[in-house]
Amino acid sequence: MQSHYPAEFSREQGFTEADWLNCLPGAVRGCALALPAPGQAVVTVGGGHLDLRWQALPPRQIALMRMPRLATHYRFDGVGDAERHAFMKYFDLYTQRGGG
Repeated sequence: MQSHYPAEFSREQGFTEADWLNCLPGAVRGCALALPAPGQAVVTVGGGHLDLRWQALPPRQIALMRMPRLATHYRFDGVGDAERHAFMKYFDLYTQRGGG
């Protein structure tokens, strides 16, 4: 989990697209979620919104282990620092995968 979340950032997530889509409704914690097109989501956060975009990447392979990957891009518009931090803190905890 990060200590600061800028208004726009990218990261790699260890999800298949199907797992990501199953996880999103819970990760947004009751905020309105729309899926306007493949690889896109819009989440209403307070008086603003989060535009999410993602694209599947080739799996990461280490020896015989293969891990799915998504390139994800987050762009908040009209969401203040404190509200953005609270949203992302929950989002990151909800989407945390293995390893604790």
